[in-house]
Amino acid sequence: MSDVTAINNLVVKHKELKQEIAKIIIGQDKVIDQILLSIYTGGHSLLIGVPGLAKTLMVNTIAQTLGLDFKRIQFTPDLMPSDILGSEVLDQNRNFKFIKGPIFSNIILADEINRTPPKTQAALLEAMQERAVTIAGKQHKLELPYFVLATQNPIEQEGTYPLPEAQLDRFMFAIELKYPSVAEEIKVVKATTSNKTPAINALFNASEILEVQQLVRRIPVPDNVVEYAVNLVNSTRPNLDTATDFVKQYIDWGAGPRASQNLIMGAKANAAIHGKFSPDIEDVKAVAMGILRHRIIKNYKAEAEGISEEQIISNLL
Repeated sequence: MSDVTAINNLVVKHKELKQEIAKIIIGQDKVIDQILLSIYTGGHSLLIGVPGLAKTLMVNTIAQTLGLDFKRIQFTPDLMPSDILGSEVLDQNRNFKFIKGPIFSNIILADEINRTPPKTQAALLEAMQERAVTIAGKQHKLELPYFVLATQNPIEQEGTYPLPEAQLDRFMFAIELKYPSVAEEIKVVKATTSNKTPAINALFNASEILEVQQLVRRIPVPDNVVEYAVNLVNSTRPNLDTATDFVKQYIDWGAGPRASQNLIMGAKANAAIHGKFSPDIEDVKAVAMGILRHRIIKNYKAEAEGISEEQIISNLL
C-alpha cells in the first residue's frame, strides 16, 4: 500500500476513532486529539487536571478503541519500583522466576505520578525511554506499541514529589484538561446517570498502530518547516544573544532539542490526520502549546505578574 493510500486511510480511521470515543467521552476534543497524536508518533503524554474530569475513563476508552492492553497504576508515597516493574521470586524448584509488574502493558495510566518518590518515578521513566526494564541485571523488553499517560493533580501540592525538568522533558505533550462547558456537563450527567452503557468497538490493533507510527516517520518535511520549529524552540532560550526582551524578562530556562524533535513529529502526525502529505508551519503551531508548555521554566517575575506559560508561548508564536 502506498503512503498516499495509507494517509487517506488514516484520515478515515481517525475520524471513526473520534466518533467511537465520543460514545463515552463528551467534549474534550483537543485533549483526545493530542493523546492520539502522541500515540501515532510513539510519544508519551502528561495530563494535568483537577480530579473528576474523567482522565482514567478517557484513557481506558482510548485503549479499548485502539484494541490495546491497558493498566492503571495508582502512584502512592509507599509505592516501590518493584511494585510497578515486577520482581524475581523463587518457584517450587528453587529457581528464580520473573513475575511481570503492571508496567508490562501497551497503555499505562500512571495516576498522580507526582505522589510517588523519585526512585519509583525514575523506574517508570526508564521504561518510557528504553521501552525495556532491567530486573536483577536482566533486561526485559516491553511490548510495542508502548504508551505512558501520566496524570498530575495541580491543586494539592503537599506531600508530593514534583517531576524534575529532565523527567518532564520525556513527555511529548503536557495536556491541560479544563472543566466542561455547562452544555457538555448536562450531557455528561444525563449519559452517566442512566442505565445505558454504550459498547465500544476496537478499530485498530497493535500491529496497525505500529504501521501508523512508521508511516508518520516516513512523511517528508520541508526545510522551512524544520527551520521554523528549531527557531521557535530557540526563541524560548533567554541565555541566547538572539533572545527577545520579553523572553529575558519572564523565562528562566528554555526548551531543549527534544522539543524541536517533538514539534516535527507532532506536525507530521497532525498533517497526516488532516489528509496532508507533508506538514507546514500551521501544523507546527497546532502542536506547539502542548509540546512547549512543560518545557519552559518561568522566573519569579512571571509568577509575580501572573503570566502563564500559555501567554508566553502565544507571544512567541
